[in-house]
Amino acid sequence: MDNIITVENLVVVYSDRTRAVDDISFNVKEGEFFGFLGPNGAGKSTTIRALTTLLRKTSGRVTVSGYDLDKSPMEIRKSVGVLSQETSLDIDLTGRENLRLQGRLQQLHGRALEDRIDELLKLVQLETVASKPAGRYSSGMRKRLDLASTLIHNPRLLFLDEPTTGLDAQSRTAIWEYLEDLNSKDGKTIFLTTQYLEEADRLCHQLSIIDHGKLIANGSPLELKEAMGGDTIALTLNPSIRAKAKEILKTVKGISDVLDSNEGVTVYAENGGEKAIEVVTMLDRNGIRPSYLTISSPTLDDVFMKHTGRRIRSEDLKRKETEAFLM
Repeated sequence: MDNIITVENLVVVYSDRTRAVDDISFNVKEGEFFGFLGPNGAGKSTTIRALTTLLRKTSGRVTVSGYDLDKSPMEIRKSVGVLSQETSLDIDLTGRENLRLQGRLQQLHGRALEDRIDELLKLVQLETVASKPAGRYSSGMRKRLDLASTLIHNPRLLFLDEPTTGLDAQSRTAIWEYLEDLNSKDGKTIFLTTQYLEEADRLCHQLSIIDHGKLIANGSPLELKEAMGGDTIALTLNPSIRAKAKEILKTVKGISDVLDSNEGVTVYAENGGEKAIEVVTMLDRNGIRPSYLTISSPTLDDVFMKHTGRRIRSEDLKRKETEAFLM
């Protein structure tokens, strides 16, 4: 597949000299579901704004849909759809009227426009409320209508900037299903920014993980997790003995890495269940007893922690931790 996006040494510096995007390079292939994963303030939205001509880059070379960002910004705008974090609907207009307005802005008219509106309302399951003002829609319904508005001109490339932020679990899952269909059935190339680990893991074929404006890891979700070198053993320890525990664990054969975590230390090793017994035994011999231990397969959060020393701490991770605590 050919690259639909090529980014070489992109830099974006704000007027206050903040280096929001710091010399990043990556490619997105046509038909791919590509993800930018990182915490708030990592540079995800700035990158999308630069690629979609909404923000002037400081330096670097960018092509989108075969067009050079500096030479052909209007052609790029015609070829892409952009869904921002905040919905851009007119709440006084009905769902159908919102789509009609967006269609006319994209130079669509007559029967072709009305057929496209019908098609999109069916796609996002808003046919029965199409005649109601958007102001009466739930947040999930507004996001679905906003997605339909973004698709009105059938763009070749779709940019989604944290499209499910603030949605409940049911609405988020519905959006995921629409996006999966757009990519797999319609062949739409999708560029997604997210801080949700599950979202990136489920949807994206390829990922770039970004932090403080720099790319820290690239690959498919599976490749990134497999590169961690085995299962994850998380140990909750008193901070005063964390350093000693790390030194001890680094001597255990079969452990690929030992990292600090908020609760204590995290160990990466093959056959985590068997290795956990050895880990606990070795620590016990040295008078160290973890207050809590969990074993799991590596997650994208583990990948982020390995490269940055901290977790993304996205909202869905916090929610899962709370639910686990209450169970």
